Amino acid sequence: MACVHGIGQQVQGEERLRSAWWPALSDGLRWAGAEGLVTEADVAVAFYGDLFRPAGQFLSAGDPPYTAGDVEEGFERELLAAWWQAAAEVDAEVVPPDAVDTLVATPRSVQAALRALSGSKFFADLALRAVVADLKQVRAYLTDQETRDRVRGRVMARIGTDTRVVVAHSLGSVVAYEALCALPGHGVRALVTIGSPLGIPHLVVHRLRPAPTGTGRTVRGVWPGGENLVWTNLAATGDVVALVKDLRPVFGPRVRSALLSNGSHAHDATAYLTDALCGRAIAGGLA
Repeated sequence: MACVHGIGQQVQGEERLRSAWWPALSDGLRWAGAEGLVTEADVAVAFYGDLFRPAGQFLSAGDPPYTAGDVEEGFERELLAAWWQAAAEVDAEVVPPDAVDTLVATPRSVQAALRALSGSKFFADLALRAVVADLKQVRAYLTDQETRDRVRGRVMARIGTDTRVVVAHSLGSVVAYEALCALPGHGVRALVTIGSPLGIPHLVVHRLRPAPTGTGRTVRGVWPGGENLVWTNLAATGDVVALVKDLRPVFGPRVRSALLSNGSHAHDATAYLTDALCGRAIAGGLA
């Protein structure tokens, strides 16, 4: 089994992530009635977070001191605006973008968005610099080919001939999807995406590699495997990163999409992993 992490893990490592994911994954399997199907030794973590760690800060435990002024025009501001809108839709405490007298493309709107998100339940525990750093990681992967190649290469190296299950969180779900598409004939039986942004039109869908076919509402993403691959997508109701909860309109009716409730930990990978639906999806690929 290969596990792929998401954004904001640049000061972690393979073993630290395994130690956090394994107990939650085990609980999910237990709730699914599939305890004992896999051991911790069978779990490989595809780690790429260090590729986003700033040079010269090897001993630092934090992100670069980003401010609102570091949010670049284009992709980063568009994604920030999308997060703001999504947070306002699920959290009554967040002032919606259309209630603020400012234009999305202005620096003032960036400050308003970050201020609004800082008061949301979803982003409450994240410092401003962490939110900006996350924006930059997503933008770097989807728009910079060198970054994409290096990150995807790490994940592809962890998907061996004996890998039967891939569990991927957040940005990692985009990386895992593209990695599987780049490995024709792979033996993965179950792809489990959690808290995934794969369904976001324009910002993500149209930047995928391989590129989807069609246009507008008829766009269709490439299936990332053979006929035996079962793809399960889990999205929590309050997960702002998983803006589009149902992936079937983009990737077809074969995707098994489910909506979960992770409480105040909407985007937390371990909250997803402990759910019985996640355990069943994983067990399906191991049985």
